[in-house]
Amino acid sequence: MSENDYGFETLQVRAGYKPEEHNYASAVPIYQTTAFNFGDTKRLDRLYSLEEEGFYYTRIANPTTEVLEKRVAALEGGTAAIALASGMAAITYALLNVAEYGGEIAAVKTLYSGSFNLFNHILPRFGIKVRWIEDSYDIESFRKAITPNTKAIFAESIGNPSISVLDIEAVAKLAHENEIPLIVDNTLPSPYLLNPIKYGADIVIHSATKAIGGHGAAIAGIIVEGGKFNWGNGKFPQFTESDYSVQNRNIYEVFPTTAFTTRIRFRYLSDFGAAISPFNSFLILQGIETLAVRVKQEVENTEAIVKYLSNHPNVAWVRYPSLQGDRNKKLAEKYLTKGSGTIFTFGFKGNQEEINNFINSLKLFSFVANIGDSKSLIVQPCIATHGTLNVEDRNASGAFPEALRLSIGLEKAEDLIADLNQAFDKVLD
Repeated sequence: MSENDYGFETLQVRAGYKPEEHNYASAVPIYQTTAFNFGDTKRLDRLYSLEEEGFYYTRIANPTTEVLEKRVAALEGGTAAIALASGMAAITYALLNVAEYGGEIAAVKTLYSGSFNLFNHILPRFGIKVRWIEDSYDIESFRKAITPNTKAIFAESIGNPSISVLDIEAVAKLAHENEIPLIVDNTLPSPYLLNPIKYGADIVIHSATKAIGGHGAAIAGIIVEGGKFNWGNGKFPQFTESDYSVQNRNIYEVFPTTAFTTRIRFRYLSDFGAAISPFNSFLILQGIETLAVRVKQEVENTEAIVKYLSNHPNVAWVRYPSLQGDRNKKLAEKYLTKGSGTIFTFGFKGNQEEINNFINSLKLFSFVANIGDSKSLIVQPCIATHGTLNVEDRNASGAFPEALRLSIGLEKAEDLIADLNQAFDKVLD
């Protein structure tokens, strides 16, 4: 059997690693070194002319990190991946790579606040204009945001904290009709629950800090490319012009199925330097080995807690795609067949003081600005994660004043429900 024939659970512990190439070490070794010996001047020439693959400086590539990249690419069904120091670095490099000549990006407005602020405040200063897609459920809203200068559509597979599900296939079709790529942030579902490339996405981004790593121990970002987009269609001259980083050759011709990540490695990672440490790559790899097991149990826990909250008198609403009557249910049935994820929001019936008392009364839920941890987490997005946005933009993202976001971990579901219940009781007393 080839690697392409293996199931997800096998790939998460085996993909991208050949022990015989690493002194037969059973676990992926940590290559904690800044540089690698060139060997001799002839080998240096071969490395720099791309005649030979190899490592020479960890900022650009490292054997431990390479295994991480190959493994996530295999899990997402991509041709290549590049690991970076954070999820925000991954988003930034991907967008600069595709629109660096002052292009436009069409982006849904229901984004994680860090992404929203990047689009709204930072990219315009680099000459990249953002055209907002107001309604992520309406394909015409996407169509209206596209202009002749649009270089990509950007969206999250599941919105954070809106918990809105993207119709990836429909949006990818529209993107390709306009000869632009669809870039999807797939952080919330993880590769276990959803593979956007399968439905036409061209670039997939992860904050590997979240479910992929799964233990809240390391920050990392990953960009995966699907390998099918035509970067030579005339809209992206940066991929077809003479490039100093590949000996003044054409990157798309030299790397036709991995041009996107290769260009990021040789340009942005090399010169901007948001390199992931080998140790963090190792930690993320350790998390990946249990990804399917963790997420499967966390989804089961989430469904139990969603059911409990849906029937609680002090809960105004619950947003979770598989719930009966949820706006995302049909999309979830198509794209999230293994479960609707481990993150959801609910509306708390009460004032801010009561919300504060509820959060402060919880014993098992950690009050942190993170998601996808093996431990259960809670946060009030409108204050803790989306507080820099104005009221209109907060509400557009789903960070309503009464909204609380839960990220469900591996604790016993009954214990988590009991913790929520005692916190409700304290507020009501």
